[in-house]
Amino acid sequence: MFTAFLIKYAEIGIKGKNRYLFEDALVHQINHALKKCEGKFFVHKTQGRIFVDALTDFDYEETVEQLKKVFGISGICPVVYVEDEGFERLCETVIQYLADVYPDRNRTFKVQARRARKNYPKESMEINMDMGEAILNAYPEMTVDVHHPDILLNIEIREKIYIYSEIIPGPGGMPVGTGGKAMLLLSGGIDSPVAGYMIAKRGVKIDAVYFHAPPYTSERAKQKVVDLARIVSAYTGPIYLHVINFTDIQLYIHEKCPHEELTIIMRRYMMRIAEHIARETDCLGLITGESIGQVASQTMTSLVATNEVCELPVYRPLIGFDKQEIVEISEKIGTFETSILPFEDCCTIFVAKHPVTKPNVKVIRRHEKNLEEQIDDLVKTALETEELIIVE
Repeated sequence: MFTAFLIKYAEIGIKGKNRYLFEDALVHQINHALKKCEGKFFVHKTQGRIFVDALTDFDYEETVEQLKKVFGISGICPVVYVEDEGFERLCETVIQYLADVYPDRNRTFKVQARRARKNYPKESMEINMDMGEAILNAYPEMTVDVHHPDILLNIEIREKIYIYSEIIPGPGGMPVGTGGKAMLLLSGGIDSPVAGYMIAKRGVKIDAVYFHAPPYTSERAKQKVVDLARIVSAYTGPIYLHVINFTDIQLYIHEKCPHEELTIIMRRYMMRIAEHIARETDCLGLITGESIGQVASQTMTSLVATNEVCELPVYRPLIGFDKQEIVEISEKIGTFETSILPFEDCCTIFVAKHPVTKPNVKVIRRHEKNLEEQIDDLVKTALETEELIIVE
């Protein structure tokens, strides 16, 4: 019965004179999401509202699922359009709407009218009272509750009249692309896909870099990361995934540096490489899935040592989360089952038996001098041989 959706947003509404830019970005993201659905749609703005009109038959469930992945949407309201053929005709439509949507009408309700078209002959309060009376006459089992109704029946008087009562929660946040672009260090674990999702929710376009270490990590491990990027891209739009062959760099570090410092020094070179790619692709920062104290490389002193090699800001949206909180988000966005597949990434393969938890930056720098003979050439080769995969 529904032929359209009213799209509600939250934060965009407080953007003042720039609000139209965010609305336009949201319209663009909605259009992109709906390309995956059967049917044709017309997405348009009118008087502080965004509407999605179905121009052909469409799959309702599929369409709602796609809209629920568009950042910036706080609510999705299935709408029935009514031509203005008089108030009596509107009452008949509303009564039929309630019969169709609520087979069990032993409920409380409230009518909430909004008269955006001021030449309509009834004012909002008058519509509320007269419509409420018509509903009570048609369905005596229903009762009015103006404070906590089971059904909040919205009637918006515009060029057409819109009727809706359900608000399906959206993901919230800001439309992707309104907050710049950043580079995600994406592994095959639980944390980094969640970090990418959370930064994208703030309007940031995501690219990603993955460090591959064949033959120590398999092609299936790389495919696992591609699969994770694909799941996240349902929310973020296409992700440009830069795959870096990190094997020779890791082996060289393993040969030349103290083993308890392997993880920190490898992380420092990952950050250097990621920052280089970020600058080449106009990213404004790096994103990692680190959380304080979760592993040895994520203690406060370890994070200081890692940050020291970066000039771009490093965004860590999970920094204060515990593991269970991160797992719950990964389950919600659909990455958890893929993340726990038993294909290890390069960090877990080369981890030291007793990694340092309080690295001294001066000592780390001194030990990195052991790498001076070949490391620049190895990094250059890794960058020159990167594989770019566009994931969507």
